[in-house]
Amino acid sequence: MYSNEVSMPVWHEKHLRAATTAAGVALWSWNVDTDAITMDERAYDLWEVSKDEKQITFEILSQNIHPADLERVRSAFAATRAVVGAYEIDFRILSGGDIRWISARGQGDDADIAERIMFGIFLDVTQRKQAEEANELLAGEMSHRVKNLLTITTALTQITSRSAATKEDMAQELTSRLMALGRAQDLIRPTPGREREAALLGDLISVLLAPYDEKGASVRIRVSVPKMNVGEGSSTTLALIIHELATNSAKYGSLSVASGTLDVSCNGRDDEVVIMWTERGGPPVSAPATLVGFGSKLMHRSMAAQLGGSVGFDWSAEGVVATLRMSKDRLAK
Repeated sequence: MYSNEVSMPVWHEKHLRAATTAAGVALWSWNVDTDAITMDERAYDLWEVSKDEKQITFEILSQNIHPADLERVRSAFAATRAVVGAYEIDFRILSGGDIRWISARGQGDDADIAERIMFGIFLDVTQRKQAEEANELLAGEMSHRVKNLLTITTALTQITSRSAATKEDMAQELTSRLMALGRAQDLIRPTPGREREAALLGDLISVLLAPYDEKGASVRIRVSVPKMNVGEGSSTTLALIIHELATNSAKYGSLSVASGTLDVSCNGRDDEVVIMWTERGGPPVSAPATLVGFGSKLMHRSMAAQLGGSVGFDWSAEGVVATLRMSKDRLAK
């Protein structure tokens, strides 16, 4: 007689170790009476705890937990045995100068407890968390850009209607502005796998502001910057910032009315480049109570992280003045 059943191999400790290592799993156990935590070698490495430590407890591990997560993790640890079924908690730990995400998993309600010892695993989920944060940031940025595009389209329609004599002229001018807006959008959307040549700073700013220019009308956009190259990486960041300033101006500032003007000037000295964005003749403006909008956060973060600089605002009665300071070296990259 022959059987179609396939016998399962006998799993020894070395087989389990190979499997957990391949999966990136670290093992832990917890004595619920003594609070002693026992970990495997991978867990010691994950937590960066010395193997010379005689007895591991939660308080020892908590020294590496991010301060913002500590109380949450402490409460979860204290309530572990009261949890019914499987549980999982994600939290941050400090690893040198970096932050890593750890996922702790186990069984609550004393399920599968053996000799007063509970068992579970640690997983390093840093890459997953970073991907989730990147996706959230991308979703927020895309939502912000779509809303801005709708607002800009409305503003461009109003700008065009002020100078067009006939509906045919208006259609032609509006189409031209929207095409210019499309070219500006290409500058703030990096294309993977395609290298972008260095651009001249003046050309970059002029292309971004072209949709808002009213030839023959009272609005005047003047760009006066010295000949200066902007690198591939920084051009996308700077374009995004200029685009954000132009959008706000079209919504609330000098570009929203026929009498408004905009001057963009620049000077480079030593290791710093300073761009001055000066609006005049627009509606009265006042400083917002807090810069909590997504666009404001994106602008400040981009200036600091990508261009090694800062952005400041002077909310004067004549119109807002924005000062963009950035590293000359960063701008060229």
